[in-house]
Amino acid sequence: MDSHTSPPLPPPGPSDGGNNTIRAAIMAVVVAVFAGYLMLWVMMPTNVYRQIWLPELRAQTASTYFGTTQGATYLVFTLPVLFIAALGCVWEARLDTAALRLGLVGNIALSFLFFPVTRGSSVLPLFGLTSEASVKYHIWLGHIVMTLFTAHGIAYIIFWAATHQLSEMVKWEKTGVSNVAGELSLIAGLVLWATTFPRIRRKMFELFFYTHHLYILFVFFFVLHVGISYTCIMLPGFFLFMIDRYLRFLQSRRAVRLTSARVLPCQTLELNFSKAKGLSYTPTSIMFMNVPSISKLQWHPFTISSSCNLESDKISVIIKGEGTWSKKLYQLLASPVSVDRLEVSIEGPYGPASTDFLRHDLLVMVSGGSGVTPFISIIRELIHTMTTLKHKTPQILLISSFKNSTDLTMLDLILPISGAPSESANLGLQIEAYVTREKQPTTQESKTIRTVWFKPNPSDAPLTPILGPNSWLWLCAIISSSFIIYLIFIGILTRYYIYPIDHNTNKIYSSSSRAVLHILFICIGIVVTATIGFLWNKNSNAREVNQIQNMEGATPVGSPNSWYYNADRELESLPQQAFSQTVNVHYGKGQILKESSVGVLVCGPKKLRHEVAKICSSGLAANLHFESISFSW
Repeated sequence: MDSHTSPPLPPPGPSDGGNNTIRAAIMAVVVAVFAGYLMLWVMMPTNVYRQIWLPELRAQTASTYFGTTQGATYLVFTLPVLFIAALGCVWEARLDTAALRLGLVGNIALSFLFFPVTRGSSVLPLFGLTSEASVKYHIWLGHIVMTLFTAHGIAYIIFWAATHQLSEMVKWEKTGVSNVAGELSLIAGLVLWATTFPRIRRKMFELFFYTHHLYILFVFFFVLHVGISYTCIMLPGFFLFMIDRYLRFLQSRRAVRLTSARVLPCQTLELNFSKAKGLSYTPTSIMFMNVPSISKLQWHPFTISSSCNLESDKISVIIKGEGTWSKKLYQLLASPVSVDRLEVSIEGPYGPASTDFLRHDLLVMVSGGSGVTPFISIIRELIHTMTTLKHKTPQILLISSFKNSTDLTMLDLILPISGAPSESANLGLQIEAYVTREKQPTTQESKTIRTVWFKPNPSDAPLTPILGPNSWLWLCAIISSSFIIYLIFIGILTRYYIYPIDHNTNKIYSSSSRAVLHILFICIGIVVTATIGFLWNKNSNAREVNQIQNMEGATPVGSPNSWYYNADRELESLPQQAFSQTVNVHYGKGQILKESSVGVLVCGPKKLRHEVAKICSSGLAANLHFESISFSW
């Protein structure tokens, strides 16, 4: 061979053809996006763009973050170019490397995914957060996780197809990454993700609720996919969630004593439960409720309307019959056929560690529909503060909007069913009620509240704190001891069983088997310690529970201290008369908030919250303190 002659080049291999295929696919996407981008520039001077396209774009992209016009500009003229640039980066970094990076970044988001939904969290209060107020972060993180993991999976599938390695999709390696486990995890996540979008979640809540339990399969196969060592990155959040979830399971095993229900003509209920005096909670707290006779699996959150200080032995929730589940519950209790007992299980209550409503001279509380519920708990708490603690309370202006005049009866629930101290008439409360879908009062045959009393049942018990009065110390002990038990068990197993197999024989211990054993010992540690803590405190609470059950006599003949708006009262009292006189009713839509130097709380539909926030941020008053209370996610 001539020394100046170069050897022939090797034929192109599979990887070269694969790279060309990937490059062609990326270029096709780039050309399509760039063509659309140029078309928008061409259409911009036309009436079609300015009168039809642009208004629709602005309507779809308007937000409180980017304004009414900036969002459309970002979407149409900024994102296409940035998307093309990002695709170029993906190509330059190679698709397999990019797919790996997507998975790594997705695991970062997964590490924080379960913190917001740990209801009894000891972490969130450190940042002034509650679980119900943090659900929105769980939603955002969930979308991020599934977007990244979906892109991670699709990128690998494209890479394997382009490089003629599709057989990788059916491989379950004994050590290292298991592709099949990753695919199963992704499938479970995609089914779960598909039902979380608002339109599907609100119209088909049961489907959303049931499919959301696929998180168990999602996490299980994720652990098998990446191995236990890499799982430890996201383990803390999920470990705390598992403890909280098991404690909620233990709490929900026993039915809670339902003492009475107030049935309103506007398809609204107030349920009153017996509780131990040691159970404390703050205003605006929530609890989750299950009624097996309606659905054994469904749990629904409701805002607590009572005050644990004013009503030391009762806890109440108000339920508006809007969904399928709540309508069935209303029909059950509103039926002329008397119900002697209703089996109910409860998880909670959960709420902020503390509230500070006394720092304002005036409280303006703006509500829409059932959004008045948390404000009822605040008003009852302020009644206790004024009458029992003898502290000065702020003046209260409650501005409530309702669709129909029958909904006005929700204001009748401001006073508890057990009545209120006579001094509560001096509470500075003014109520401005707006009926938005009626122009004038309507005549109705009945606007009274019907009270249903339930007979005591030995199988029902008052609601008690799941870990007793020292719940935070018990939770600390459970978290610490359960993890120590896990470390001890897995340490012994590794040292005397797995280590000899890996180092003293020609065998290699399966990564999947190792991961399953870690999951098993984590569960054992949690079940053992949480069960001990629960049973210990259950026995401690038994004496108080027996005392409460012995004090509960036969069903009363009439409901005590009920009061009605525009209707006959069963019993007259000074607080009832005073509160009924504080209500001013307005018909038709109007300006329901005027400028003032006050603390402003708002709870209701998203549009109402945004309108009130806009007024508070407009600069009309120098000392407005705005706070949104939202439980709709």
